[in-house]
Amino acid sequence: MNPDFELTRNPQGRLVYTAADGQVHEGITPVRAFPIGAPEEGLSLVSVEGRELAWVPRLSDLPPPLRRLLEEELASREFTPEIRRLVKVSTFSTPSTWDVDTDRGPTQLVLKGEEDIRRLPGSRSSLLIASSHGIVFKVPDLLSLDRHSKRLLERFL
Repeated sequence: MNPDFELTRNPQGRLVYTAADGQVHEGITPVRAFPIGAPEEGLSLVSVEGRELAWVPRLSDLPPPLRRLLEEELASREFTPEIRRLVKVSTFSTPSTWDVDTDRGPTQLVLKGEEDIRRLPGSRSSLLIASSHGIVFKVPDLLSLDRHSKRLLERFL
């Protein structure tokens, strides 16, 4: 797919969108339509005024340089650490403090309630866990966790 727009970075590092008609918009923001369920499908390029400038049906259809630029921008805005192991939980009732190992290193999170653990749509083994600080952690595959981690997590499911 050859898009009908150009995308570059200005000297300050902000994205600059240039439409086919030559109209230029600085500081645009890429926004995924379905960031968890279908992260590679449906991407909107939004102006600083909040107006959609372009719709990208599939990120993979873009030319590699444009796709890389958008992926870099999205990566800098999205932060969803993956839980690799549950080390310990303070209590099996909520609120509960969890010590976990993530793909970003060890950390603690506070689980306010069991309702803050959700299964991903279309998956029986992927979970999202929202901490009391608003950070969302992902468990990509519950079945791949070690036995100790599964046992701790099962008490909350």
